[in-house]
Amino acid sequence: MKIRAVLFDVDGTLVDSNEAHVDSWAVAFRQAGHPQEVDDIRLQIGKGGDLLIPSLLPQASEAQRKAIAKTHSSHFKSAYLPHIKPFAGARDLLARVKQSGRKIVLASSARKDEVEYYIGLLDAKDLIDAVTSADDVAESKPEPDIFGSALDKVGVDPDAVIAVGDTIYDVEAARRIGIATIGLTSGPFDRGQLKDQGAVAVFANVADLLAGFDRSPLSD
Repeated sequence: MKIRAVLFDVDGTLVDSNEAHVDSWAVAFRQAGHPQEVDDIRLQIGKGGDLLIPSLLPQASEAQRKAIAKTHSSHFKSAYLPHIKPFAGARDLLARVKQSGRKIVLASSARKDEVEYYIGLLDAKDLIDAVTSADDVAESKPEPDIFGSALDKVGVDPDAVIAVGDTIYDVEAARRIGIATIGLTSGPFDRGQLKDQGAVAVFANVADLLAGFDRSPLSD
C-alpha cells in the first residue's frame, strides 16, 4: 500500500537533544540520592520518564518517580532547551515528505510544550498535520500508545504509514501496531541494534535520509 503518512520521532531524530536529556536524567537521579551510570541512562533514551525511571530504579515509589521526573524536566528546560539545535536537513526532510503528498505527524515521548517548542525551532508549523506527545497517552514508547494516537489523529491505517526514529524503542513501539520504521543512527543505537529490532531501513541521520529519499521506503 502506498505510504500516506510519516510519523516522526523528535528528540534525537529531528533535534540534537539526546545527550542533554542524558545529562539531565543523571542530575535528577543524583539529586534524588540514586546516581546512575551515564551509559545506562543513555540506553534508556527514547522512553518517556514514566518508563525510563522504573527501568533504572525499579524500587522507586510513585512520589520518588514524580520528583525525579520533575527535576529532569526543570534541569533540561533551564540548562539545555534554549541551546538545542535541529539536525542539519531536518526541516528540508519534512518539506520533502510534505511535497510528496504525505501527512506528517510528530510522535514523541516528550511533553507537549517541548514538542511545540521544537516545532518553532524547526520553523515547521506549516508542514505538520498533527502532533502526539506523552501528554496524550497513558504510556510512552516502547509501548505503542503514542503511535496509536498518531494514527487516530490522521485516520490512516498502519500499513499506509512509516515511522522515522533514532531508538530501538521507536522501532518496537511502531512494530507492535503494525507500522514499519526507518531507523537513524543519530541516537544511541547503531545500525545492527536498529535492524535487529525490526527497522526496515537505517540511515545515519535526517540529512542522509533526505539525500537517499528516492531509494528509501519514503519513495513508496
